[in-house]
Amino acid sequence: MNNWGYAFEPADLCTGLPVGAVAEVERLAAELAALGADADTVGRPEDRVGGLRQFTLFEGRGFFSYLVDRHHEDIVIVQVVWFG
Repeated sequence: MNNWGYAFEPADLCTGLPVGAVAEVERLAAELAALGADADTVGRPEDRVGGLRQFTLFEGRGFFSYLVDRHHEDIVIVQVVWFG
């Protein structure tokens, strides 16, 4: 799994986010893609594997939600939330 992408247009998911936050989402998505199938075990919830996962940004200033698409071997970013 070396691919990642947004489920929707990046402009729709990242509107109003600082440039640094978008860069951090993309950096972390690339690292998750490099993990491959193990990306299902990273982030929250910690008590189960698979499904919708969340990864915290900048020590709680935001988070993004993602899915591991094993069929297409992709990480799909479905939501980005920024608290500022």
